[in-house]
Amino acid sequence: MTTRTEAGPAPIPAPRRRNPWLNAALALACTGALTFTGLASLQGTAYAAKGRRCDQMYNLNGNTAADESLPWNSGVDVRNQADWDSYDFDAPRQALAGLTLPDDPVAQRKILSTITKPYKKYPANSRERVLAQWRDYLKKNANNPNRKYTNFEDWLRDGWILPNNNNKRGNAFERKAVSDLGLLGPDWLCQEDVKVLDENGKPVMYKGKPLVRRYDAVNYKTNEFVEFKAGGGRDTNQDFANKAFLEDPQRSNARLIYVNGEKKANATSDYLKNLADEVSKDSEGRPRVVGYEHISTGEPDFQRGPYSAADPNLSTGDEPAPEGGAAQVIDGSEDTPGEMAGEQQLINEEDIDGEGIHGPGGVDFSTLSLSYVGKPVRGRNLDYAYSAAQVDESAGLGYGGKQKAQLISDAFFTWLALTPDKFWVNLNPDQPDKVMDPTFGKTDAGRVLLQADLQMKHDYARDLDPRQGIGQQLMDAIRRAGLPCGSVERNWIVPKPAQVRADSNGLYILSAPLQVNSVAAVVKTPTPNSCALSAAQRLTYQTLVRQLVVPDIEKKINTAPQYADLRRVYSARVAAEYVRQADTQAATDYRPIINSNNVAKWPLRGANRTWTPRQTWEEYYKSFTQGDYSYPCGQKICVLGGVDFSKAPKHNISSTQFKVEHKNLPSSTKTAAKAMAPNADNSHLLLMGGGGRQSSGGGGGGGGQSPTPTPTHSTPPSGQPSAPASHTPGPGHSNPAPGTPGPSTPPEKNGGGLAATGTEASALAGIAAVLLAAGAALVWWRRRRTDG
Repeated sequence: MTTRTEAGPAPIPAPRRRNPWLNAALALACTGALTFTGLASLQGTAYAAKGRRCDQMYNLNGNTAADESLPWNSGVDVRNQADWDSYDFDAPRQALAGLTLPDDPVAQRKILSTITKPYKKYPANSRERVLAQWRDYLKKNANNPNRKYTNFEDWLRDGWILPNNNNKRGNAFERKAVSDLGLLGPDWLCQEDVKVLDENGKPVMYKGKPLVRRYDAVNYKTNEFVEFKAGGGRDTNQDFANKAFLEDPQRSNARLIYVNGEKKANATSDYLKNLADEVSKDSEGRPRVVGYEHISTGEPDFQRGPYSAADPNLSTGDEPAPEGGAAQVIDGSEDTPGEMAGEQQLINEEDIDGEGIHGPGGVDFSTLSLSYVGKPVRGRNLDYAYSAAQVDESAGLGYGGKQKAQLISDAFFTWLALTPDKFWVNLNPDQPDKVMDPTFGKTDAGRVLLQADLQMKHDYARDLDPRQGIGQQLMDAIRRAGLPCGSVERNWIVPKPAQVRADSNGLYILSAPLQVNSVAAVVKTPTPNSCALSAAQRLTYQTLVRQLVVPDIEKKINTAPQYADLRRVYSARVAAEYVRQADTQAATDYRPIINSNNVAKWPLRGANRTWTPRQTWEEYYKSFTQGDYSYPCGQKICVLGGVDFSKAPKHNISSTQFKVEHKNLPSSTKTAAKAMAPNADNSHLLLMGGGGRQSSGGGGGGGGQSPTPTPTHSTPPSGQPSAPASHTPGPGHSNPAPGTPGPSTPPEKNGGGLAATGTEASALAGIAAVLLAAGAALVWWRRRRTDG
């Protein structure tokens, strides 16, 4: 795993005559060496084996893989997705990830003043030892204004825990890869030091010493030299040695193989490609530099203690859940791109061996959503998993994870705490007093819905620009239909049936799409347009809008970044409805929360803590009365609408379909509970989760004494404008224009709740027997000749 230098070889003494008995002893010794170490020991003095057999080093048993079966010799560069798995690595320092110190320098110095001994005098991985090391770091850098770590939290996570974890993870991955790939038997040597020679057969000098490249696994028989990395990177300090090794004339047929446990970073892939282009191919016409991704996730193994970190996500707070894969990664995600860039630099500086796995820098947190919740069990933290797009560490998207995860978790509890009749928002210029339920308006989930409604209206206005695109198509259609102008529209967002799989493990949220309903409307508030349409003309215009404009708005809502928070909170709505229904069957720790109408624990946060629904309505009113955009034709746009999440229809796909389309998802989700893992069904996505530890009493309430939660829609929605009794209304109900269809009824199907090569030992024994006989015959012949 490292490149090192060593003193040059000692001079070879002149040969001298040996007596026959010594010759016999040497023959026997060579036979024994061959029997135990195989042919590698006969490769020549310049390249004598110095490592150990891999199977002996890692205490492994199994069959040696045939050379042609190794993936890099079969044209395979990524492990079969069905085989993606995990492995444990010893991570004792992770048990102190929740240790904190006050930010106040005076308070912190007071605590550190009690740590008086050298750090090695304290037990390993104890609170006192950690604080002693932080104390020493501060003293060493007391006069350094540019010290790497300015606070204890960053130093603990990135400077103390991370490097140790990387080292432990790297060793564990190496053992696993050797076993999985079958690099066993006498021909495979691990931690092998290889001297690098020049065209004259002399040692290549590096920093004044002969260059030696240590490879993680070597097979001299097949000329394969392997480097393992648990993450997607590489050790750049080995670049010089790699190139010099490949240029060694005596190694013209050698192949360098990089085996990564994660998807390779762009820099690693580019490096291997460029290096392969610089050297000739081997005698069989194969590239001499190849990369293979043996995808497998390292799960930290440690004993929780009093200073272990807790997981705040989807936790009732009564019994904090243990830190899982999501919390470990999200904790390192800074709030801004600039802060995250600094964090990533620290991570990279500590990962000098290239063993680091995907951290927050490898996650596009703008795509974070809830993709799984386990079956809720009383007294047990809820299992869960988030999903997010995987990106290269250098993409600069790994920031804001804490806020996104907090929003999902808060929304989950909001959907539980409030009765579903409150899950609507309404922007109507005639109804400033019916924007949304007052309690819902005190939550970030409510804010997100109302802001998304306003965003939809702005996007709708942009689409109607008659100078280009959809707006131009609409204008041409209006002219062909003989319409003098358009009309006021009411557009609102509702869920489509979510595609889910609910089974004994819990709920997998496979997709949670949204749709836009649209009808013509009449309002009293004056608009910038003076044009009036007949009922028939309104219906014609509405048909054109549905055909040309609505599909584009719906696409934006389901894919565009400006609606990501809406999609996030809706994934939480789907999960919460599943927990609601599960709680009606058996009491869970969430029972005291469900339908309590108490959202004090999940308020507006951060920059939005002073937001009010009135602010958004006033912004909308200005837009409605003054127009969003002015086009050359003088037409301005007026639109009203809302968002209605009072229902969350579902479609539970069959077990057969789930196994065919998502056969690897359960195992990936299970791994994600302990460490962020790639989704084996979609390599572009990452999964990170947590939960699952038995609690002492849960956050629950009094079992059978707790009231049964009111089923979804047990009472008609209240506080909404114009609520016809025949169906659950869409928000923003103004009076439909004569001759126009009423608002769509949410789907009732499936209910109104949850969203729709080696040498064999026998051969070696035979060779050994032949050599033993030949050695004995040689001794007999020489003695007979001497006696004669």
